[in-house]
Amino acid sequence: MPLPIRNRRFELSGVPRAWHGGRRAVTAFFDGLSVFFPEGERFFIASVRAHADRLHEVSDAALLRDVRGFCGQEGVHSREHDRYNAHLADQGYPVKDMERRVTRILRFVSKTSPKRVQLAATCALEHFTALMGHFLLEEPRNLEGAHPEMAALWRWHAAEENEHKSLAFDVYRAAGGNEVERGAVMAIATVIFWAKVLEHQARTMKTDGILFDAREWADLVRFLFVEPGSMRGLVGKYLRYYRPGFHPRDIPSDHLVSSWLESYDRMAA
Repeated sequence: MPLPIRNRRFELSGVPRAWHGGRRAVTAFFDGLSVFFPEGERFFIASVRAHADRLHEVSDAALLRDVRGFCGQEGVHSREHDRYNAHLADQGYPVKDMERRVTRILRFVSKTSPKRVQLAATCALEHFTALMGHFLLEEPRNLEGAHPEMAALWRWHAAEENEHKSLAFDVYRAAGGNEVERGAVMAIATVIFWAKVLEHQARTMKTDGILFDAREWADLVRFLFVEPGSMRGLVGKYLRYYRPGFHPRDIPSDHLVSSWLESYDRMAA
């Protein structure tokens, strides 16, 4: 089936500051992730489109069709996270400066790296977004207590990331990508990405006046690594990326997307 483009819009005006059930550090974690998406999604789209000619050469009509769906889905994600980030900026968070720093890194990569390396970086980051989506969809309690509009936004994004999680990877293979390059780029992307996640977490918590609040940090650690369904279960799935012959579909997630679709269709009816 072609990748569907769902033109979702979320109403954020009534969303409170600590929207994740009052858990401020946990809310900050999600808000910090949102900062990446507008420019990140545009980078993903550009890196995939840069190899469209190669797909025409190999006459892969199905993959070309899914490139269009991928770009459509990512475009809507970018728009909604632009709106999300504007909402955060209105609340006093230093979103614009954090976005500028993300943009600076991605522009450096775009100017200094070959197109295929940029696509390998997209594959690596898409693996992260798919795993984070898996984390949210597999264990409903990870958004338990969250404001309904924010829970809907993150579940929608999580489902679509898993719907198209193999698209950039398949384009990378069609472009002649190899295992050594793919693994090396993932290792570099991992260090940069998680360093930026920690930076965003610290800056957001500083704005809230809880940067040195041990209880808030302990609550975040419990949420991410201790509570049932935590990110601890993603470590093995992350490491599988380095295996020769790995493909994103080796990590089953269709059942999670199907379950989300059932609830989405009921709400849309």
